[in-house]
Amino acid sequence: MERNFTEIDEEFVCNNCGKHVEKLGYSCRNHCPFCLHSMHVDKNPGDRAEECHGDLEPIGLEIDGKKGYVIIFKCKKCGKIRKNKAAKDDNMDLIIKLSAKH
Repeated sequence: MERNFTEIDEEFVCNNCGKHVEKLGYSCRNHCPFCLHSMHVDKNPGDRAEECHGDLEPIGLEIDGKKGYVIIFKCKKCGKIRKNKAAKDDNMDLIIKLSAKH
């Protein structure tokens, strides 16, 4: 399966914590920097083709030599696992807590 990346950097209101999230400005905003939750809207990054729309809860963290911190999410609705690179403005206290889970 070919994975395409569609760059969509848009602001939104987080479905989990209710905070207004600004555009990232240097890449695609994928998750809330305050609570790290995301929404299951993509089949391939940025395509908005996923119909689930469940809450992607951060459940763990990986460290990638090129990407840095990569957040592991699990959809509360369908159970699928997704991963996304952490953003520069993410809540580092939550990133540290996630690192302790693995």
